[in-house]
Amino acid sequence: MTVSNFDPKQSMKSDTPSEQVQSGAASAQGRAPSGKVGFVSLGCPKALVDSERILTQLRLDGYDVVPTYDDADVVVVNTCGFIDAAKQESLDAIGEAISANGKVIVTGCMGVEENRIRETHPGVLAVSGPHAYEEVVGAVHEHVPPVKDHDPFVDLVPPQGVKLTPRHYAYLKISEGCNHRCTFCIIPSMRGDLVSRPIGDVMDEAQRLVDAGVKELLVISQDTSAYGVDTKYRTGFWQGRPLKTKMMALCEALGELGVWVRLHYVYPYPHVDEVIPLMADGKILPYLDIPFQHASPKVLKAMKRPAHDSKTLERIRKWREICPELTIRSTFIVGFPGETEEDFQYLLDWLDEAQLDRVGAFTYSAVEGAKANEIEGAVPEAVKEERLARFMAKQAEISAARLQAKIGKTIEVLIDEVDEEGAIGRSKADAPEIDGMVYLNDEVNLQPGQVVTAVVEHADEHDLWAVLA
Repeated sequence: MTVSNFDPKQSMKSDTPSEQVQSGAASAQGRAPSGKVGFVSLGCPKALVDSERILTQLRLDGYDVVPTYDDADVVVVNTCGFIDAAKQESLDAIGEAISANGKVIVTGCMGVEENRIRETHPGVLAVSGPHAYEEVVGAVHEHVPPVKDHDPFVDLVPPQGVKLTPRHYAYLKISEGCNHRCTFCIIPSMRGDLVSRPIGDVMDEAQRLVDAGVKELLVISQDTSAYGVDTKYRTGFWQGRPLKTKMMALCEALGELGVWVRLHYVYPYPHVDEVIPLMADGKILPYLDIPFQHASPKVLKAMKRPAHDSKTLERIRKWREICPELTIRSTFIVGFPGETEEDFQYLLDWLDEAQLDRVGAFTYSAVEGAKANEIEGAVPEAVKEERLARFMAKQAEISAARLQAKIGKTIEVLIDEVDEEGAIGRSKADAPEIDGMVYLNDEVNLQPGQVVTAVVEHADEHDLWAVLA
């Protein structure tokens, strides 16, 4: 869970939960509104960007964002609805906010299930879906009058806008929605089909972020490789020059900004090959986040994954020939309906060949509305868990070996934080919050956002320890 600018725990000033809840609800409902909003943001980086946009508009309209339930006139909960566990977490967060404050507005991916939200929590004031910026702001206005006159919503970023990540890195969302219909996924029903942002708007935002001090841009979308497909790669303009709305053109332009550029959610379409030379030349980070999900052709076909028939192992080998420093991270689903032991062994053998650097995995979970629920051959839960354990053990060996190979090498490290024990940062191979860290013990004089050169001295299966070069 990501809590942005708002920590419910800070409002727990009473000795018992019931006292805390009563105190919070009474304080919110028993005073005149003062233009203060609490905000809870759940889910993925795409939702975090939505939260930044909403908070930017609220700040423009004169609202203050406060860190406790007690101080807020109303609480906005930006929900996640990707899998059932995320939906339950969202419902729990809504319930906690209602109990503690009494005035709650709901938005985000789970907002498309308004009936379920209202059945569970009939006291919510308003419900809207993902990236419904004006609807959320309008609901806040209705229940807590704005302090200033409302300005039309604009897509502001720092230094004018609200930013929920540290100053030195930021997520750059290039599109909404997805055109694929993977059988395990309901994202298109929540976020709609692909809608690419104009490339000029994306580049303007990127430039403003860099001008505001951002040292790393993390490109996100539901399908980064498909950027511009919906516009037929329409030509846009940035700083007076024409640019096609296409992933390659975007990467080339971002590579001119002089900061780290990291690609997420890249489907392995053939044109991804074109980006690898940019990584080899140092224009963008040698890092690909590709959600392979499985390796068995039969399972991938059942999942209806795009590019499921591409020769990924051969392409990975070619990518690494062109760019030896390339880091590949991915996610996988274990125990998909119809997955046999043969399919699973195929996946393990594929992992041995692919030698991916970073991997996340989870067992298949039936999501309401997903077509995969209709596929025969449900895998027993005990078998799913046993396969997941085998999968993660295999990947742990691979990850540990690949990190051990970095001992003695010189790397660049972007510092994220500094405490009394030293500095903690990330290499070019590490995305924030999902990958590993680089620990620089005793280096207390460094600053967050600083890029330093270091020599790796030690590694485990997740992290590195290094000293300044």
